[in-house]
Amino acid sequence: MIILGIDPGLRVTGFGVIRKDGHKLAYIASGTIRIPDGDLPSRLKVILDGVGEVIRSYQPEVAAIEKVFSNVNPQSTLLLGQARGAAICGLVAAGLPVSEYTALQVKKAVVGQGKAQKAQVQDMVQRLLLLKGLPGTDAADALGVAICHAHSGAAMAALATFAPAMGLKGLRVKGGRLIG
Repeated sequence: MIILGIDPGLRVTGFGVIRKDGHKLAYIASGTIRIPDGDLPSRLKVILDGVGEVIRSYQPEVAAIEKVFSNVNPQSTLLLGQARGAAICGLVAAGLPVSEYTALQVKKAVVGQGKAQKAQVQDMVQRLLLLKGLPGTDAADALGVAICHAHSGAAMAALATFAPAMGLKGLRVKGGRLIG
């Protein structure tokens, strides 16, 4: 399975593409979509178009994106949410199923603890994917989202499959969460 991870941002949106084969993960590509200054609608279009280009280039089967965290500045949170929305629209327009993960979930999946620093995430992404060098912070975060989905997505799907046998009926996976 080819997984596309997205770390949304209004100045820089990171992307990371990995392949999951059983329990093995392999690096395919990563990078950033640089958003030039300008009015908000044109910046959002750059994100939408950039995500579409990444999808056309690497043909992922699923996508995962980092959730917006509440910032001290509500205006910043709102703007980041709009950048995230543009990225999600690009993913959905391409017909990809999209899962969402918090930064805490990503850090736990990649580093093993939710308060990890960016440098720790970069280091572990490099180690897990056997990269020759450290990826940039935005690309590392996006690769981390993809790694998180590779681990969590499979676990959630397995849990949903076995839930009826455990007496839990009507559960399914939606947006990276188990819901009833």
